[in-house]
Amino acid sequence: MDIKKNTAEIISNKWEEIRELKREGIDPFGHKFIRTYQIKDLIEKNKNLQIGECTKEKVIIAGRLMALRKHGKAIFADIEDINGKVQIYIRSNKIEEKVFELFSKINIGDILGVSGLIFKTRTGEITVLVEEFTLLCKSLRSLPEKWHGLKDVEIRYRKRYLDLIVNPSVREIFIKRSKVIQSIRNFLDNRNYLEVETPIMQPIPGGATALPFITHHNALHRDFYLRIAPELYLKRLLVGGLEKVYELSRNFRNEGISTKHNPEFTMLELYEAYGDYYSMMQITEELITYLVKNVLGSLEIEYQGNKIDFTPPWERISMFKAIEEAVGLRVDKISKKDFNEIVKKYSLDIKGNINRGEIANELFEKFVEPTLIQPTFVLDYPLELSPLSKQKKDNPELVERFELFISSMELVNAFTELNDPAEQKRRFEEQVAKKEAGDVESHFMDKDYIEALEYGMPPAGGLGLGIDRLMMLLTNSDSIKEVILFPQLKSK
Repeated sequence: MDIKKNTAEIISNKWEEIRELKREGIDPFGHKFIRTYQIKDLIEKNKNLQIGECTKEKVIIAGRLMALRKHGKAIFADIEDINGKVQIYIRSNKIEEKVFELFSKINIGDILGVSGLIFKTRTGEITVLVEEFTLLCKSLRSLPEKWHGLKDVEIRYRKRYLDLIVNPSVREIFIKRSKVIQSIRNFLDNRNYLEVETPIMQPIPGGATALPFITHHNALHRDFYLRIAPELYLKRLLVGGLEKVYELSRNFRNEGISTKHNPEFTMLELYEAYGDYYSMMQITEELITYLVKNVLGSLEIEYQGNKIDFTPPWERISMFKAIEEAVGLRVDKISKKDFNEIVKKYSLDIKGNINRGEIANELFEKFVEPTLIQPTFVLDYPLELSPLSKQKKDNPELVERFELFISSMELVNAFTELNDPAEQKRRFEEQVAKKEAGDVESHFMDKDYIEALEYGMPPAGGLGLGIDRLMMLLTNSDSIKEVILFPQLKSK
């Protein structure tokens, strides 16, 4: 069968039905409709009805027609709204003949408003005995067949509106996501954090190592960059005296697409004056356990076949110690003359100048990260990997930084913030040199940020939490595309 031709015929027939409805004085694309109940609440209120019992209260509900069963002078149908589905029942002797006739022209996918009484069928199903109904919107296109549904992930992501119609479990993911965002705000607001907004278009991208998207402002005759992170702007606010700030930000990175990466994503970033990376570990643990308990009702969940226990305290291990346990190698004891040999021995993907930090990072990602299933804080990263972090007092080759890993995914990156303007300038200069040598993801020099630090930024801790990856965990989703309403996709 030619699917395109068949679809065109269906749409043509539906337009003819719409014209017929208009000739009869019926608006196929209705107006405001006031409901007395959402379907879930209606079912909950009447769950104790006895079989055959009928209420005296007239109810008004609305939703999309999802199933239709005609039996001569009687019609059974299912209508669905955002949080529930209910059966409706129309009998020709209980409704005006022309109204019954009109209902016989209704199709699956149409949006209806109905009013009537509630009763429970012999099979124990809550049902609305329809007395009146209103056509609120005529659907022109057919929904996927009931038993086949919408399974093709490519179509699901490209036509998310259709995915949401026919897959209630997908709706639940995004309802849950909304609750998570609200819970984050409640948690931080109750701890006197101030929610702020910082620029999405930035003259200098910063706050992360990534390739930015470039856009052009015609009136100013200059290029801007979509932000890769809000970090440097949020820390300017610490300089200005706002001691506890956070932003739920949309960030943009011109990188590859995978099950864990989307070029447009959501982050929580927060900063606390007079804190450090230990403060950030504490608030990370408290926030995530609060979210898991609040949203899922338990600190033990299953994700992709693994049971994950969020009960604190979570494991803490230094990056170098984790590498030593995994491969038996003391990264801090390797001499520079052995760098090339180590890269070759462990088949590490390092281009250009080799340093201890890049060796550690490659070894960690290859041999340690896949083993980190339970919540684990990995601490104390090499200086070379962390241009915005404060060095450790007892070992200036390392910085006070941690990343949180759960189910082999990095979920949080946090550190004690560098507030020495001279040292920050020196590190920016190193990044600029790397950029000039061909590293397109290195940091730019942000002179205004250096100037801000020269006014004095209090000691502080900061963190970034990936909301999309968190939602993957909380919904047992194996791809980031499942938890982003409209993910970026390749052209058809």
